[in-house]
Amino acid sequence: MPLVTVRYFAAAAEASGVEEEQLELGDGATVGALRDTLLARYGAAMERVMRSGSFLVGGRVERDPAAVLGEQVDILPPFAGG
Repeated sequence: MPLVTVRYFAAAAEASGVEEEQLELGDGATVGALRDTLLARYGAAMERVMRSGSFLVGGRVERDPAAVLGEQVDILPPFAGG
């Protein structure tokens, strides 16, 4: 079963309690499947991050739940601008 390396930054790292982990998600795993896994694992704190955060897959911001994951995904919290 393929492993996906998930890296967490800022509030996402706080919500998960780790900066990086490897998850077994199966062949053809999607952004939606990863989101569901992280919500089940980390609960409300991660849900707040994901509400306006993003997934970085293959160097691209990906919000489509049907998008297929690569070997590494970064979970990015919302960024303030100004």
